[in-house]
This record gives sequence, C-alpha cells and structure tokens, in this order.
Amino acid sequence: MNNENRMRYADLKDEILLTREQIAARIKEMGKEITKDYEGKDMVAICILKGAAVFFVDLIREIDQHMSLDFMAISSYGSATKSSGVVRILKDLDKPINGKDVLVIEDIVDSGMTLSFLKENLMSRGARSLKICTLLDKPERRRVPLHVDYFGFIIPDEFVVGYGLDYAEKYRNLPDIGVLRPEIYE
Repeated sequence: MNNENRMRYADLKDEILLTREQIAARIKEMGKEITKDYEGKDMVAICILKGAAVFFVDLIREIDQHMSLDFMAISSYGSATKSSGVVRILKDLDKPINGKDVLVIEDIVDSGMTLSFLKENLMSRGARSLKICTLLDKPERRRVPLHVDYFGFIIPDEFVVGYGLDYAEKYRNLPDIGVLRPEIYE
C-alpha cells in the first residue's frame, strides 16, 4: 500500500477482505443474473441509504433492463455496532410501488431483522413481487428467517467497512472492503 492510501486504511486489520477488483467482477455477474430475472417486468430498484449507495450505483449500471429508482433510509443501529431490533424509516419512498416488481438493494444482511421488517412493509404497499439483493451476507448472524435472492459475497462475522459500509459515518469512501480493528469501535 502506498503512502497516499495508508491513512485511509490505517484502522483496518492487515488484510483486505474484498478488493475493488473482486467486487467489480461479482457485480457484473449479479447484473447479468438480475437482467435475466427481471426481463419484461415493471422493475423498481430501491437503494437502502446510506450504506448501499456505492453498490447500488455500480449494480444498476450492470442491469440491462428498464427500471425506475427510489431510495429509502432505515435505521436499526443508530451509531451502535449491533442492531437494536427497533426499525425506523428515516426517508420513505417518493413514489408508490403498487403492482411493481421491487428489488431492494442493501449493502449487508446480518441479523435479517431490518430487511424482514422492510419486506413486510413494502409487500403491504401492493408490490407485485419483492426480491432482496445484498453485496454482503452474514447468514450465521441471522436472528429471523430471511431469504436473500441475490448476494455478492458470504463473509465471516467481522465488522467490515469500505465500499459504502461505515462505522460512525467514516470509511464509506474506501474502494475495498476490510475488517475494522476492534479497538476502533469497542
């Protein structure tokens, strides 16, 4: 790592978990799969802010399909590192999704509580179908049953940052994904 990047990576454990090249290659594959699955459908891609924004932008450019875009901000963490279990909608959709085929795009799924709540909420608004797409999946942390339709990588139970993922609003701008040193957040 050169000197100019050393500061951005200083709080990470030594190894990079996922490089920008690995992420880009997997997103291309996911884009092809989603394009095929949504062919001829009235697709709405919903970005879950803020963490999924980087992934969302890269993914939608790999989907060769007409779609509309919308954004939601939800919270079950606040500034903590573990979910509180209480989900709050901080920013709701701008347009109705009644009769639409919805793809919720998230950065990471761990306990499943937030997305389980969101899936039920969006289906109650009349979505024709709803699928979940995440860059990172931690199935060993599930506290509720949740099916993830598209995932980039299954990762170990570590606190990761970069490529949109944060700790206390920092590290989102790292182009790779790494494990945050525990002394930073404990």
